[in-house]
Amino acid sequence: MNATVPIFAIILLGRVLRGRHFFAQQTLADLDRLSFKVLLPVLLFRDIAAGRITEQFDLRFFLFCAGVTVVYFFAIWFGAAKLLPDKAMVGAFTQGAFRGSQAILGVAFVQNLYGDAGLVPLMIVASVPLYNIFSVLVLTVTAPDAKNAQHKGVVSRTLGGIITNPIILGILAGLPFSLLQVDFPPMLSKGLDMIATCATPVALLSIGAGFEGAKAIKKLAPTCAATFIKLILLPAIFLPIAAWMGFRDQAMVALVILCGAPSTVSGYVMAKNMGGDHVLAASIVVLSTALSAVTLTAILFILRTAGLI
Repeated sequence: MNATVPIFAIILLGRVLRGRHFFAQQTLADLDRLSFKVLLPVLLFRDIAAGRITEQFDLRFFLFCAGVTVVYFFAIWFGAAKLLPDKAMVGAFTQGAFRGSQAILGVAFVQNLYGDAGLVPLMIVASVPLYNIFSVLVLTVTAPDAKNAQHKGVVSRTLGGIITNPIILGILAGLPFSLLQVDFPPMLSKGLDMIATCATPVALLSIGAGFEGAKAIKKLAPTCAATFIKLILLPAIFLPIAAWMGFRDQAMVALVILCGAPSTVSGYVMAKNMGGDHVLAASIVVLSTALSAVTLTAILFILRTAGLI
């Protein structure tokens, strides 16, 4: 609870402030852009640059993150294609059940527990590009109006977005400083620290303020199924495997986020723009975000009790 309550309290504060008209819609858009393009990249740049990547890099962890992402994406897609009676839901269901909010919640959790971003940047580099590629793939193949959707433009923009993703660029920019063991002068170091300190609370406030929990959850059965897969089933399958392989502490917490973070809002945006079932996508985001406060707390408690973190 020391790790999770402060995070979800700030998210709740953002929702309360939005209800009291502290945030206009444009303000939220600006906060999201600030977090994504400036604050989080600077935070990850600082943590990578300050660390010693040759000592921290774990090839087994990197390959495990990438491998798990591949396995559960195709497993969920196969299951959804077989079991969902309405095939128009398959793309949005698959994306909602496998794609989580890695950067914001991952950094927040590991920071709360260990004081820095730890192995979260490595997990992001291993999984987030695959998230984007797989989301385009499943939505392109399964969209009910596939003939009319402008997939070519979306695919090229998405692949370009991976290459120019500010969070990934921030991680990559920090690598030379880490490899060369460059120590920043105090004035630069303090400036980076001040910017980085803003990253997590601003991002969490933005999540809360943009949360549309007042909207009714629609298409309840597939929404509940996708949420169960995202928050409970994936951690239940892959975290024991990770423990058996010897992952502990920061690596294990990063894997909790990889497997059990709630569905991300960007998935809803992509589903809407690619002819997917955006109503189902939005419902999965709402329900998984609301329930993740309970599930993530429970998972961390179990791992702490077992001595894995």
